[in-house]
Amino acid sequence: MNWRYWLESLRDRWLDGPERPGSGLSGFWFDCRDWLARRCSTLAFMANSRSGAAAVLNRIRLALGFMTRLPVGQQLDYSPDLMHRSLPWFPLAGWVQALLLISLWALLQPLLGTPVTLVLMLISSLLLTGSLHEDGLADCFDGFYGGFDAERKLTIMKDSRLGTYGSGALLMSLMLRFCLWLELAAQGQLLLALLVACPWSRALAVTHAQDLHYVSSHNSKSDPLARPMTRPMLAHLLGLGAIGLLLLPWPVLLVVLVASALWRQFLKRWMYRHIGGFTGDSLGAAQQLQELMILTLLLAASTTGWLPAGGAW
Repeated sequence: MNWRYWLESLRDRWLDGPERPGSGLSGFWFDCRDWLARRCSTLAFMANSRSGAAAVLNRIRLALGFMTRLPVGQQLDYSPDLMHRSLPWFPLAGWVQALLLISLWALLQPLLGTPVTLVLMLISSLLLTGSLHEDGLADCFDGFYGGFDAERKLTIMKDSRLGTYGSGALLMSLMLRFCLWLELAAQGQLLLALLVACPWSRALAVTHAQDLHYVSSHNSKSDPLARPMTRPMLAHLLGLGAIGLLLLPWPVLLVVLVASALWRQFLKRWMYRHIGGFTGDSLGAAQQLQELMILTLLLAASTTGWLPAGGAW
């Protein structure tokens, strides 16, 4: 039963009656009627607020269920439209990943040392996301560089087998991420870098759906990404992903924003040149390449003294 609409209709029926008489029993009844109408308005507002909060929670669970392997419960309200409306919450998976990795660093680094802890963090990251983005990176490199035309490239990308280009790209990506983490940890900037790179790279990856045509077949897991977001949804997406940037000194913040925009433009042209649009795999590849770019940029900023040394981070 929809309590919100029932209460609102009951309130309107009471308020549409005759005006209040001056005094007596009829006046008392009209006072009671007005009091009940106000109570119905309050209850309708509360029901509306609870319904809105439940809708937001459902979108968050849809986003985390799509982007991670975290248990989000069975009672999910799902439809392609609701999944599309959950896109602004996708950077939340980056925040979950960053906080998990920071917790592992705090717990394990004093006991196991830096290299072993970083390897365990890398493994945990892959388990958390189900290697979703890494799979997209490997499929993209196999398809983009293993086919001669867009149709053949898309066919290769759908093949579950891993080829030479994909395995090479995956290996180089994991090695580079480990080395960047290691150097950032040595300079005391690893935790800051995680809070910036994990959410921001995911927000940037989703924005490619604003500019490119979805070229994959229908009934794909990434179908909800096929249409652009509204401006409020896009603002929510970028705002949630960019919170970590506020931890940076303003010159570094500006450099990261400019570099992110330029790198995004390059990745957009890269996808368009190879397949004429985007797929879920290409967005996963874009996330990985954006994250590596951000980590590299932060390491360069730290090495050149643009980021303050170590400290609490």
